[in-house]
Amino acid sequence: MKLFIGLGNPGKEYEHTRHNVGFMVIDELAKQLNITLDKAKFNGIFGMGVISGEKVILCKPLTYMNLSGECVRPLIDYYHIDIEDLIVIYDDLDLPAGKIRLRMKGSAGGHNGIKSLIQHLGTQEFKRIRVGIDRPKNGMKVPDYVLGRFTEEEKPVINEAVLKSAEACKKWISTPFLQVMNEFNQS
Repeated sequence: MKLFIGLGNPGKEYEHTRHNVGFMVIDELAKQLNITLDKAKFNGIFGMGVISGEKVILCKPLTYMNLSGECVRPLIDYYHIDIEDLIVIYDDLDLPAGKIRLRMKGSAGGHNGIKSLIQHLGTQEFKRIRVGIDRPKNGMKVPDYVLGRFTEEEKPVINEAVLKSAEACKKWISTPFLQVMNEFNQS
């Protein structure tokens, strides 16, 4: 069973903000894979399906970003999912807007959602897709920036990054992650 976690914040006021790009990828995956996010449990909303013979769960934690691990840990425990079968999709200030980077493991890099996951999972060794949102300009504070909406100039590259991230996720269902990582980190 593969578990796809998109990080973000619940609520209308956070829709389409930079910090919610993980939710955007899960929504795109749900659309492409025809999986309805219709289960509410473990402080999250998720849906299940079978793709290419593999059970798949798509999840958006509803705990707010800084507490994401409080949703993911119980979900993993309940469904007996191996950390090897988890991938987390989230925004990254250290990548240019629209750039994606796949990694096998890593530190939180200052991302509070990832800090929470590392704390609750007891490891940094889980797969991730980082979606670049760039750094704030003109002295804007980071919290204001990540909770802000994408500019008209950013929207096309972010939409492309969401589609590419969804493609990488779909490919991982039936392809070793290292191979997927090598392919998608080239572009």
